Amino acid sequence: MNPEIERRRTFAIISHPDAGKTTLTEKLLLFGGQIQVAGAVKNNKIKKTATSDWMEIEKQRGISVTTSVMEFDYEGYKVNILDTPGHQDFAEDTFRTLTAVDSAIIVVDGAKGVEAQTRKLMTVCRMRKTPVIIFINKMDREGKDPFDLLDELEQELQIKVRPLSWPINQGMRFKGVYNIYEERLNLFTPDKQKVTEKVEVDIHSEALEGHVGAQDAQKLRDDLELVDGVYPEFSIQSYLDAEVAPVFFGSALNNFGVQELLDCFVRIAPYPRPTQAEERMVVPDEPKFTGFIFKITANIDPNHRSCIAFCKVCSGRFQRNAPYLHVRQGKTLRFSSPTQFMAQRKETIDEAWPGDIVGLPDNGIFKIGDTLTEGELLHYRGLPSFSPEMFKYIENADPMKTKQLEKGISQLMDEGVAQLFINQFNGRKIIGTVGQLQFEVIQYRLENEYGAKCKWQPLSLYKACWIESDDAAQLDAFVKRKYQYMARDREGRDVFLADSAYVLTMAQQDFEHIRFHFTSEF
Repeated sequence: MNPEIERRRTFAIISHPDAGKTTLTEKLLLFGGQIQVAGAVKNNKIKKTATSDWMEIEKQRGISVTTSVMEFDYEGYKVNILDTPGHQDFAEDTFRTLTAVDSAIIVVDGAKGVEAQTRKLMTVCRMRKTPVIIFINKMDREGKDPFDLLDELEQELQIKVRPLSWPINQGMRFKGVYNIYEERLNLFTPDKQKVTEKVEVDIHSEALEGHVGAQDAQKLRDDLELVDGVYPEFSIQSYLDAEVAPVFFGSALNNFGVQELLDCFVRIAPYPRPTQAEERMVVPDEPKFTGFIFKITANIDPNHRSCIAFCKVCSGRFQRNAPYLHVRQGKTLRFSSPTQFMAQRKETIDEAWPGDIVGLPDNGIFKIGDTLTEGELLHYRGLPSFSPEMFKYIENADPMKTKQLEKGISQLMDEGVAQLFINQFNGRKIIGTVGQLQFEVIQYRLENEYGAKCKWQPLSLYKACWIESDDAAQLDAFVKRKYQYMARDREGRDVFLADSAYVLTMAQQDFEHIRFHFTSEF
């Protein structure tokens, strides 16, 4: 294998909102030496905001609304982190991100346990056989018993677990973690913004009592005996086969347990794996470059209004200024300034290897799911966009800014933030989203990034479905009968906007030769 490929680790950090993903990302960057002082998501005293939450709306609300890409070198490994939004309204962005990573770290709140969004994301990881590591966060607050948490993880996420670190007490009495993987105890002094020195203690010696007190020392020894008795010995292969999830405990805010997680992760996590294309399986160490676009972001740099397409390198070596084929359009393109990211900061690179995420300047030529190759006609399996569940008419609130609004809507739809339909009956624009929060984000970004104001008008619809049929006469009859409820998507395909479940069921019964699709890929 190529040594460059073997040292790559590309993973996503996923969880329910507020479990501490962005805080954990910030601390990983701190240990990786990318930042000297950690920022906070919500804190009145710490003025520096988190590196990965760079959008204005993210800083104000203290939530992540888009996936950020960050990379750093650590002990000879090259780590690519994707910090994803936890909020379910942005789940589609997170699902897409999971197609571009080789493994995932799931963050669980020690007091709340497994929550709804975590279950959903785990289902996607199971479908794709993605190996996961679980980090139980917020041990500095009173929470559930560690053994109860492990049982809950096994039941709720349907995966076997094996603890590789163990907390010494919790809440106000939390003193640190014991590293089972390396068999040594590390005690830290809590510091929210810097890396502090750790004290090494032999667990079987009497020095342990001096550091944590007799009661906690005895409990730690009993717990570890129990862990070894109940859980099978950890095998790296079973983790890579996505059968067992290693579990780490800690407090990302106080830097407890984060380094144990990082040290173990870079050693055991998978390097880039083969990717399934429609035509064949693509292996990372093939000589020719291939890659696919999994995300597009507008306005990373507000001064330039530029879009960046994120390309995951799947095989070969990507080189600056080399000619690559854009498979969908059949055009050959050259990229003079490909970039790599640290959230919003970026630097130009000359080459990239499988597992790396490269930012390509996009002037409207890319769509999510596009493939780039050195001439071979490959298609990577697309990324789903789901049928929206909420709909509103979008209206221009400032007639002087029509152009800006058009451009803003076009770029934000390219990002896959939401979907745009044009009603064939009255020509009005309809925006469809998965959740209410997306409407607020679109409105905020249109005003702040494009200087355009929009108004929403309510529209009650049940579902949007794409229709197709081999029977042209029946399709024609359907369109005529349902003319008020027909729309077109951005690619000009017919979409039926059903206003209730009953109407949809009746339509499916009356028109047997028409196929109704609930994702935009068919």
